Amino acid sequence: MSSATIILPPDAIAPMVHWIRHEKVMLDSDLAMLYGVETGVLNRATKRNIERFPADFMFRLTDEEAAALRCQIGISKPSPPEDNSSQTLTRSKASSQSKDSRGGRRYLPYAFTEQGVAMLSSVLRSRRAVEVNIAIMRTFVQLRRLMDSNRDLARKIEAMELKYDEQFALVFDAIKQLISEDTARKAQPKRRIGFHP
Repeated sequence: MSSATIILPPDAIAPMVHWIRHEKVMLDSDLAMLYGVETGVLNRATKRNIERFPADFMFRLTDEEAAALRCQIGISKPSPPEDNSSQTLTRSKASSQSKDSRGGRRYLPYAFTEQGVAMLSSVLRSRRAVEVNIAIMRTFVQLRRLMDSNRDLARKIEAMELKYDEQFALVFDAIKQLISEDTARKAQPKRRIGFHP
């Protein structure tokens, strides 16, 4: 790999982060593409160090999860991000050709949680792996902040709804009272106008 620093903005990585089993995860194929290795190479390195990857660090998707993910992202295999001046991503030609010649994956993908992704840099032991992991960790942190701010916003909206629901409850009570008074008034016998003998 080149010795140049890899620039990976969080918005280039964020679409590769998926929500599976109540966890933010990245798939082995996306990670392999970012690290510049074939998916098989990444998975073999992981299996050689399987004691570093407990179930909360890495798991294989079920058929249902893989099908749901394909429907969610709308493609059978991820395509590399577009190349622009703010990022330098390269995909090895061999990796690209081996996938295309098969027409997709033979096996269900592995999903790596944030902790599993962090562990990968120690398994792959390359400068690129370290740089990519730094970028991925920054993306996870940014996504966590975004989710927290959304939770805060949801709590504020809920508090406003409760506050205004209480105020509107008072208005509705007043309207109901006016309606009941009007109904009671209409139920009383009408007074006749004029002289009554």
